[in-house]
Amino acid sequence: MTQTNTASLLNSIGSPEDLRALTADQLPLLAEELREYLLHTVSQSGGHLAAGLGTVELTIALHYVFNTPDDKLVWDVGHQAYPHKILTGRRDRMPTIRKKDGLSAFPSRDESPYDTFGVGHSSTSISAALGMAIAAGLDHRDLHAVAIIGDGGLTGGMAFEALNHAGALDANLLVVLNDNEMSISPNVGAMNNYLAKLLSGRFYSTIRQGSKHLLKNRMPTVWELARRAEEHVKGMVAPGTLFEELGFNYIGPIDGHDLDTLITTLRNLRQTDGPRFLHVVTRKGKGYLPAEMDPVAYHGVGTFDPSKDHLPKAKASSPSYTEVFGKWLCDMAEQDPRLLGVTPAMREGSGLVEFEQRFPARYFDVGIAEQHAVTLAAGQACEGYKPVVAIYSTFLQRAYDQLIHDVVLQKLPVLFAIDRAGLVGPDGPTHAGSYDFSFLRCLPNIVIMAPSDENECRQMLYTGFQHDGPAAVRYPRGKGPGTPVEEEMTALPLGRAEIRREGQGIALLAFGSMVTPALEVGEQLGATVVNMRFVKPLDQALILKLAQSHDMIVTIEENAIPGGAGNGVNEVLNAHGVHRPLLIIGLPDAFIEQGSREEVLAIAGLDVAGILDSITAFRNQLSGHKRIKKSA
Repeated sequence: MTQTNTASLLNSIGSPEDLRALTADQLPLLAEELREYLLHTVSQSGGHLAAGLGTVELTIALHYVFNTPDDKLVWDVGHQAYPHKILTGRRDRMPTIRKKDGLSAFPSRDESPYDTFGVGHSSTSISAALGMAIAAGLDHRDLHAVAIIGDGGLTGGMAFEALNHAGALDANLLVVLNDNEMSISPNVGAMNNYLAKLLSGRFYSTIRQGSKHLLKNRMPTVWELARRAEEHVKGMVAPGTLFEELGFNYIGPIDGHDLDTLITTLRNLRQTDGPRFLHVVTRKGKGYLPAEMDPVAYHGVGTFDPSKDHLPKAKASSPSYTEVFGKWLCDMAEQDPRLLGVTPAMREGSGLVEFEQRFPARYFDVGIAEQHAVTLAAGQACEGYKPVVAIYSTFLQRAYDQLIHDVVLQKLPVLFAIDRAGLVGPDGPTHAGSYDFSFLRCLPNIVIMAPSDENECRQMLYTGFQHDGPAAVRYPRGKGPGTPVEEEMTALPLGRAEIRREGQGIALLAFGSMVTPALEVGEQLGATVVNMRFVKPLDQALILKLAQSHDMIVTIEENAIPGGAGNGVNEVLNAHGVHRPLLIIGLPDAFIEQGSREEVLAIAGLDVAGILDSITAFRNQLSGHKRIKKSA
């Protein structure tokens, strides 16, 4: 594949209307140019690659057949949607994707009318598209709602809830399954095994139609018997039995890279009503051999040279928090056979690759099913095992009821290793872990820890694993300050903070990732700096002691202020009748858009300059109040 910055046919496409003006025999060339442009831009900017390479023809066919944006395309798992962005007027802005003030990595309603639904989390498309179809029906509008689900989205339980509902309605809904046998990691579970064994659609269609003709015209006396038995026969030879049993008109599987077949099939489906299910088979990474051979590595990439058959090797450096977790998990598993590892389809992202290789019988990838992951771990814990759930902060939000009802209420010893806590940078607000302090801290029976560096992360994981009850260790994306990691594991005393710098006047109480900038701020202000370590239980004795010996308390956290750790400190002070000026610094009451981690921290006021500005403004405000009181 050649890399080019210009493509004559693609450059003529400013919107899907321009696409629909092309002749069908021009579309294969457009697909080639679109694939080349996608590879070129992502290799320069970084981003999601393999999934988009696999949906080029499908995206062209959908916009060619359907009257978008009046007809609604709802993408599931936004990794698939880069070709969609290119064809809907955003081609020239693709080099800005995932950058500050640039294009979002995912479909966004604020970005384009063609992005009909915001997509960051998986398995939402069928529910959203069904809602749109129902609304159109109530308004008597001739509208087609199309959910494109794939890249593992059908492993999520929410997708089946929507399928179950949609099949019982007469809504004008088309579900397109982009079956590429992958999420980020290879798909898992019975549904994936079922789809992987499917026979060709043409073979089944020939058998079905031929048998009907024979039975109706030559053997009418057995037609009714054959009709009743047909569904049972289909279970042996047909791929769509499950979906037809749910009430869908199933078509497929068809070749997702054959434009003629795609367009003909979609046109036929556009002329029919009710719930329809089109099964499309694609290849993740299609058209770029390195991505085809290793779609996991090429799922999300940094900048790279597409003329080479491999991605650049990372330079040796201190381990990331994810890597610290992955090594701890293996070390702990060697010591304790009760340890089990559970992840909702995030083997690579959460650092479980080595664990799966070394302890395959104790590794459980449940697919994109966060609710199931948490309750599965609860069941394991009931039988004496010690499950560790490796999950992103943003994905733990999806399993909140299970966290409360199935783990915390029953005081089960499940350890949550919460990755990507706080701001995540290029992935934007859909993936930011901005709320876990708040939604965890309000729960009884749980221990919550936030490491300030890599070694503390290892020791906290050990502490949480040894605790006889629910525990959580939340850590940010990427690397810490570079603290050497000790092999020996030592449990920390629960609820005990540590003073990292002795000062006077101001006491800075920093949580997790904010300890490093707090130390720099403390040096400039001559302040006391505390590594709080525990969000729950808080070190109440130290908080009260510092309140008595300092003029001002400042809490700093990479979490939303409402309900966060700073509010916990305020509750301690109020409960003991201690009145001391308290400034709570955290994420503002707004969604922070994408950018580099440094950029988004600055936007949130959580870099050194922002923290200093907040403290200066608060001190000036206090001084103003004092002047007013004196004059009164």
